[in-house]
Amino acid sequence: MGFPVNQLVKCALEGKICPTFGLKVVTTIEIASTARNAGFKALFIDLEHSSYSIHDANQLCVGALTAGISPFVRVPAQCGDGYIQKVLDNGAMGVVFPHINNVEDAKAAIRICKYPSLGKRSVVGSLPQLDFTLMSLVDTMKYINENASTVILMIESQEGLENVEAIASMEGADCLFIGSNDLSVELGVPGDYDSDIFSKAIERIAAAAKKQNKILGIAGMYNRPDLLKRYISELGLCFVVGSQDTILLGQGLKAAGAAVSKLGEN
Repeated sequence: MGFPVNQLVKCALEGKICPTFGLKVVTTIEIASTARNAGFKALFIDLEHSSYSIHDANQLCVGALTAGISPFVRVPAQCGDGYIQKVLDNGAMGVVFPHINNVEDAKAAIRICKYPSLGKRSVVGSLPQLDFTLMSLVDTMKYINENASTVILMIESQEGLENVEAIASMEGADCLFIGSNDLSVELGVPGDYDSDIFSKAIERIAAAAKKQNKILGIAGMYNRPDLLKRYISELGLCFVVGSQDTILLGQGLKAAGAAVSKLGEN
């Protein structure tokens, strides 16, 4: 079948990283092709820390699927099953769940993302992830469960860290994703990614992911390629959010503004 490929799963199976671009403010679908042309294989569409609507997420997801890259959507914490259902039914290849603290949180995420028998997601017959092809419910559930319902669980708290082995052991939990900023704050070392406390936390999460054959991901460490490179080579990091629109816009505008201002200097 010529359905969109889940690039994160494909990269993980091939032992490669999945370069991912984060979105918080850009809403037009052209960003998907632009990101693909820049070498990114996925989009991290952030509904937790942005003003994006479900419609914005839908357009970005469909644009990404059309461009051949995979859209993953981070939802707000405790947003409710109905909200998550709309994100999934409108094109997300997977959902990023922030603040997963325990097995109960993980179970709730799996339940709404996966069709029976893994979960309780409500079935619909036509989806962007299937290029709106009409299929039997049995075939739809099987294909989506296997290819387009990636459950991405963010470990970004002390409680989540303490429960990470149990969380990783859950069937249907596809990816452990490190929220580096919040995790460093929770550990009492805000932004200190070189600290022994933070390093040990990353190693523990990575070990849990490796033991249970889960994908390992991270976001927030955009200015530390040295650490990301080590995590990739030594810890099996795969899902790497390398930058986001607000950061690149800020950097580009600052450089352009400085360059233009310099033209007026004697």
